[in-house]
Amino acid sequence: MKFADALAVVTGGASGLGHGVARHVVAHGGKVAILDVQEGPGQSAAAALGERATFLRCDVTSEAEVNSSMEMARERMGGINLLVNCAGVVGAGRVLAKNGPMAGDFFAKVVHINLIGAFLCDKAAAALMQHNTPNADGERGLLIHVSSVAAFEGQIGQAAYSATKAGLAGMTLPIARELARFGIRCVAIAPGIFYTPMMDAMSKELQESLARQIPFPQRLGKPEEFASLVQSIFEIPMLNGETIRLDGAIRMGPK
Repeated sequence: MKFADALAVVTGGASGLGHGVARHVVAHGGKVAILDVQEGPGQSAAAALGERATFLRCDVTSEAEVNSSMEMARERMGGINLLVNCAGVVGAGRVLAKNGPMAGDFFAKVVHINLIGAFLCDKAAAALMQHNTPNADGERGLLIHVSSVAAFEGQIGQAAYSATKAGLAGMTLPIARELARFGIRCVAIAPGIFYTPMMDAMSKELQESLARQIPFPQRLGKPEEFASLVQSIFEIPMLNGETIRLDGAIRMGPK
């Protein structure tokens, strides 16, 4: 598939890595539907990208909202052949904190947003993609999971977050195998430390300290680099059922 033909749904597309993907899709001639709970930023992001971008408010934890938003995105763009699951929360918290053990509801909330939310979007998008006209390779669409290096080297305070990111990596291969008969691929990207809006809350010194942990290039990752990998995956059919680390060779320490 050619990226200029991308009809992309990007969850969490109002900011961060998701917004980087949305910009990249439009810049290369495709169309994008931004799904996000941030209504103001989402509307502004879509307006700035022009007529080939649209915004739909969607809470990925609501199956009904996901289904209706995915259908509306298909109608507005004339189809869907790419889903990038960027919606998520950090969900930092210790299992045994100073004020007591982590609440089960907190852990469940992180799982519901990061993992179940991605699953709900996967199945809703795949249900529509299966009806696409296949290309010469028999391909109809691509699902991308945004995992994390925390799936493999989770740090102290990341029990909930790491569980969800490992879950996203873990379900990539079985989904790819199951949807192969429809010509729908599934790939996960595991980013390292990237510059996103949440980094703005950190001091310059802390940002530089994080960058020094990355062997090469010794800087924070850029959303544009993440978006470029999305494009490569979209255009290379043999990339399927895999989790790709995008991390500058970092291996996270305990804390």
